[in-house]
Amino acid sequence: MNVKELHIQTPFELESGESLPEIRITYHTYGQLNAKKDNVIWVCHALTASSGIHDWWKGLYGKGKVFDPDKYFIISANNLGSPYGTISPKFRHPRTGERYGLSFPKFTLRDTALMHLELKKALGINDIHLLIGGSCGGNICLEMSMLLGKQIKNLTLLCCSAKEKPWTIAIHESQRIALHGDSDFFENKNGAGKIGLKSARAFALPFYRTAASMNIRQEEKDLNKKDSFRASSYIKYQGEKFVNRFDAHCYYKLLNALDTHNVGRGYNSVEEALQLIQAKTLVIGIDSDIFIPIEEQKYLAENILNAKYVEVKSIFGHDAFLIEFEQIGGFISNEFSL
Repeated sequence: MNVKELHIQTPFELESGESLPEIRITYHTYGQLNAKKDNVIWVCHALTASSGIHDWWKGLYGKGKVFDPDKYFIISANNLGSPYGTISPKFRHPRTGERYGLSFPKFTLRDTALMHLELKKALGINDIHLLIGGSCGGNICLEMSMLLGKQIKNLTLLCCSAKEKPWTIAIHESQRIALHGDSDFFENKNGAGKIGLKSARAFALPFYRTAASMNIRQEEKDLNKKDSFRASSYIKYQGEKFVNRFDAHCYYKLLNALDTHNVGRGYNSVEEALQLIQAKTLVIGIDSDIFIPIEEQKYLAENILNAKYVEVKSIFGHDAFLIEFEQIGGFISNEFSL
């Protein structure tokens, strides 16, 4: 495993018409690139994850698993705007020396995909054997595969969609309202907006899970209990844990970028855009996902030319793509003979 950085000292143009004077991309690599350069697995991480797939997708990483470093050269780059080393609101503007904070330019998931392609070019990689991502990462994979065509041989999309729907945008806006409610959020400093960030995370978490999973895991054993409920403690704990590892300004900008997700932008239709994808594609839905329901994944499979839909059975909702490793790994290995 190696952690590296690519520094590109030329302007990076964004869909908004704004630009970044330079970019830095922090990324992980695992394993070795073979002589033919045809053993690449490219992993796009989820909204609040990082390029360290050995941490957040550890159930798929290791010898004999999907992400086998003995067989494949595995790459994962931190997304544009994330707080884990790629350029984001935490950075300082190279000319002014001031922290970007909320002045960080507007960007889209397509911009993130284009940034990943800059890394691909710098590494001298042509074809990608498997491109894979879940949730926000799956959305980025869609954009990359539309741009790269035949250079993507195999594609796996988990619990993602062709475009952001009003349902998810509404959930994002509710989180932004929580962030705005913290006056400290508007301060241009590291650690700003912690209370708002905790509130936003607490609000979002139930949408990533299900009533069934919460009722099982947080059920009270004491029939006479009147306060200090396990479910309350769990939500507070998750909020605190998130605040300790993330940044409020990054989260705000990432939520905004998610709302822009629409593969049909610039094309005649979403269907036309999806037909640009030439990879053999496996679309994986989670049967209990209320955040991005399986109808969205079925739509992808119906409109990507060489796609197959499969379904994970789980009580864990959207977050099952970070939990149900045995089912997910089996689907991918069987489809692509990994």
